[in-house]
Amino acid sequence: MVWPFTSASKKEDESSRQPVSWDESLNGTDWQHYKDPRNWVPTLLVTTTVLASLKIYRSYLRRIPGATYIQPSFFRKRSVFGRVTSVGDGDNFHMYHTPGGRLAGWGWLRRVPTKKSDLKNKTIPIRLAGIDAPEGAHFGRPAQPYSTDALAWLSSYILGRRVRAKIYKRDQYDRVVATVFVRRFLIRRDVGLEMIKSGLATTYEAKTGAEFGGLEEKYKAAEIKAKARKRGMWGVEPQFFESPRDYKTRMSLEESPNK
Repeated sequence: MVWPFTSASKKEDESSRQPVSWDESLNGTDWQHYKDPRNWVPTLLVTTTVLASLKIYRSYLRRIPGATYIQPSFFRKRSVFGRVTSVGDGDNFHMYHTPGGRLAGWGWLRRVPTKKSDLKNKTIPIRLAGIDAPEGAHFGRPAQPYSTDALAWLSSYILGRRVRAKIYKRDQYDRVVATVFVRRFLIRRDVGLEMIKSGLATTYEAKTGAEFGGLEEKYKAAEIKAKARKRGMWGVEPQFFESPRDYKTRMSLEESPNK
């Protein structure tokens, strides 16, 4: 019985809602639509482009604000490019990561902060790999001879300049150990090597944890030449010479009874 004010085609609606088998559903699909490349190639291209762009951004264009943000897979495989914002000692400094360099707008569209407040927690601490510079005064210890010379040399060589750091690992102080390169008069220079040549650093002498990036022999050969020419710290009388490693060892021995 059909009730008043109801549609006479109710049975027809119910019949249209009857379940359809999976095979019938597939057979009823217009597969010809998907066979036409014009219908799916644009979608594939857009999806591929978006995924590739995300990968490039994450790997090469995303700014790294600090050492703890560097992915472990980057070490020994990648380098980071940036501007040196401060030099803390004769063998370490801070850099502001500028991925992509000038091609990504750094220096003309995007600016590197200059105020300390703006740089706080936004720079990567770098420890020069394979070298040891004279120790400055800190932790209550007196400054080592030539420490101010080493600091002045490094500051004049890289402060405010763009450098590329080939990164190896993080040390116990959360600094990134790296071989650092800077362009001087259009020639790419290894900062650590140039410092050894100037007689203001020695090759790293620690028995464990040393990192040279495959340049140990090259660094040692440069040290021998600097020593023979009495460059920098090598100009003192041999009986008065104390390497940065010997200085730190002596300081630790003198402080140990007080601990």
